[in-house]
Amino acid sequence: MDKRTLLFILCVSAAFFAVQSWFAHEQKQNPQATPPKKEVVQTVPSPSKLDLALLENLPPAPTNEEFYVIETPYQQLVFTNRGGSLAEINLPFQTGKDSKSIVKEIDIDRQILAQSPQNARFPLYPYRIATQSDIQTQGSLGGYYPLLRRSILNQDETIKNALPTEAYALNVVGENHESEIFYRVTRFEPDLIQFQGSTGNARITKTFYIPKERTGPYCFQLDLQIDGDPTGLWLSSGVPDVELLGGAYSPLLRYQVTAKGEHDVDTMSLPKKAPIIEHREVNWVSNCNGFLGLIVDPLKSPTNTYAAVPFEGSKIPTRLSLIDAHYQLYPAEKYPGYSTNLPLKSGSVTYRIFAGPFDDGLLKELDALYEDPLARYNPEYASAQSIQGWFSFISEPFAKFLFFLMQLFYAMTHSWAASIVLLTIALRAMMYPLNAWSIRSSLKMQEIAPKVQALQERHKKDPKKAQLEVINLYRESKVNPFMGCLPVLLQMPFLIGMFYLLKSSFPLRGAPFIPGWIDDLAAPDILFTWGQPIWFIGNAFHLLPILMGLTMFLQQRLTTKLPKDPIKLSDQQKQQKMMGNVMSVFLTVMFYHFPSGMNIYFMFSTLFGILQQAWIMHSRNIKQKVTG
Repeated sequence: MDKRTLLFILCVSAAFFAVQSWFAHEQKQNPQATPPKKEVVQTVPSPSKLDLALLENLPPAPTNEEFYVIETPYQQLVFTNRGGSLAEINLPFQTGKDSKSIVKEIDIDRQILAQSPQNARFPLYPYRIATQSDIQTQGSLGGYYPLLRRSILNQDETIKNALPTEAYALNVVGENHESEIFYRVTRFEPDLIQFQGSTGNARITKTFYIPKERTGPYCFQLDLQIDGDPTGLWLSSGVPDVELLGGAYSPLLRYQVTAKGEHDVDTMSLPKKAPIIEHREVNWVSNCNGFLGLIVDPLKSPTNTYAAVPFEGSKIPTRLSLIDAHYQLYPAEKYPGYSTNLPLKSGSVTYRIFAGPFDDGLLKELDALYEDPLARYNPEYASAQSIQGWFSFISEPFAKFLFFLMQLFYAMTHSWAASIVLLTIALRAMMYPLNAWSIRSSLKMQEIAPKVQALQERHKKDPKKAQLEVINLYRESKVNPFMGCLPVLLQMPFLIGMFYLLKSSFPLRGAPFIPGWIDDLAAPDILFTWGQPIWFIGNAFHLLPILMGLTMFLQQRLTTKLPKDPIKLSDQQKQQKMMGNVMSVFLTVMFYHFPSGMNIYFMFSTLFGILQQAWIMHSRNIKQKVTG
């Protein structure tokens, strides 16, 4: 490694730490705008006449469980009498029938439907609905996204992996297997279901319902009444299924606290083998798999403790394990699950539950809906989102700015792919002075390279004299070999922000570009697939990263002035040529499993870079002819 390469690496590291110190302090909100919560909570709808006889004489469900469904345009809520909890939360795909949903079908859904249709039924088991024709023997085939991990069935529809009740959503869990208690259904209506059960020391009534007014998309409420001693009991969020962001599994557990009249949101550490329990006053907790998840908000009743609980992936397999299961493309043990739990207390507590996509626009819509200016209250669910990664402290503010621009471009084009291209042009335009500076510095270095080589050859027996002569040459030519890296360092925050933006923005999930090739901008493109997976490549051919690598190779060839005769190449020029080729191959390999939106951005950015450098070189040649 030569001195310039080493110095460049040091410059990059220094820039990261400088930006970290600048952005590490998060902006605080106006203290007057966020006092303790005060909100008028809607009451449970009054009972309507219901013939409870309709709930009898139905086919038995597995392990004597009975399942009840309440469906909205945004959710299919599948309740179970075991724990009086939610066994499934299924989100309808965005179709002509379910136009209100913003969840799109992706390739994983199609593969599971084709390879394991018994696990693509929603609900998974026979269920009941609160109508006169309430007996449903089989759920619909496809059409939903399973937000929670579910049991896995064999081909003959027998149970292969039964989901433990501790993983059910909004179940009461404790050390004495309280999650397995069977509850009695006391009310069941199209928008409400009520369960009653008891533990050794407490009587529990759970009423789930869709409020009549001020009901946000993907939201419902739970009234939890506990009579007795609930010591040691917790309310579990449930375990979201796995989503891959840029090929990686990135679960995110967060909670909101209030300190000195201000709201702040922190990220929980992911537990390894044992639960993590923290004693802090928490307003709400969120459990996100990267794109979708749950927020459990105890209205008017912040708790003083929270817990993060791990689940072994082999005990609650992700649905990804169903894809080409013979080849174990997604081994279940590599994808553990996590739930966020809140402690319970005597009396009545109302919880607002959000279960859906962590989309910036959607969460801000909910914040506006539930805001109470008179009480100076806003839930701030949008803060449950977070840019993840080693350099998230750098990327987050820039990613938010770039996402704002991308939304503007989408409003004009109604295409996320076109928005990415326009954002690439906008970013290139903003960075034009820095890029031009870097290009001109590189061209000057190439121009004096023969002189540098001649000086080094002349004083090869005296390295110190050669170094001094080269420094004098740089000074006379007004060239600083290290200034070329400064523009790159200044652009790094934008580049990192773009990286995380294109990897984790929910609107890109399932957004198509070229049907049959690029069907999901948040996932790698798929030109064709095969059966037996190949190491690193897998069982799908991704063309975009190869095209991106070719454009980088083309840029290196077109924008570097090197002698065509290999014999005339100096050692430095040979090294420069080799590094250009290696970088093209390295980035192709690095980007092979990256989302297609990211590959589109870097490919077009490289193409625009070639045009920019060609224009600068053309203008420079014209100027030299005029002055010469």
